[in-house]
Amino acid sequence: MKLLLIALAPVFIIAAYIYFRDKYEKEPIRLLLLTLFLGCLTVLPVIMLESFLERFKPDSNSIFIALYDAFVVAGFSEELFKFLFVFLLIWNNKNFNEKFDGIVYAVFVSLGFAGIENIMYVFQHGELTGYTRAVVSVPGHTFFGITMGFYLGLARFYSKQRMEFLIKALAFPIVLHGIFDFILMLGDARLMVLFLPFVIYLYIDGFKKMKNLSTRSIYRK
Repeated sequence: MKLLLIALAPVFIIAAYIYFRDKYEKEPIRLLLLTLFLGCLTVLPVIMLESFLERFKPDSNSIFIALYDAFVVAGFSEELFKFLFVFLLIWNNKNFNEKFDGIVYAVFVSLGFAGIENIMYVFQHGELTGYTRAVVSVPGHTFFGITMGFYLGLARFYSKQRMEFLIKALAFPIVLHGIFDFILMLGDARLMVLFLPFVIYLYIDGFKKMKNLSTRSIYRK
């Protein structure tokens, strides 16, 4: 029970924070719970796609293997299905009625995935892994989701640039996820020096994107 609490606590804390950051017109709780649940379900197709992509892993040095695992196996697979699930759920939903909503729903899908992933890692590797992932991996998924949702929100309401923003909504989280995982997977002490600045960048950029769309809310008075 303790390990389950450690694994899921950061998910629900961040979900509550995002919910309250949506200050001007909150999303229906039932739809948010459905979004979180669908995020959990993304684990299934992700595992299948990752298993398939593992067959094509380069038989080369550790750098190319880490690049492939980070950007293709993990980054592409995970962000692709998060994008597909959130797009199919909310793109034509009447509740997607302002730009900030893109962030809310993309983050909730990301948190659903992160929650299941966290349970798997924490039960396999123990309590310390849970604490580490609570401040690194779960926030990482959150900020990938913020980036995805930011561009989904723009795509939904700027039809002339829709395709550009939809491409960015998928491509940018893949790149950020790939960089995040590559640094960790390679395990090079020299490269690890860049990890903390990169995480700080994710935090700064994520909060900036939320503030940007929040201040442009059509419900703000």
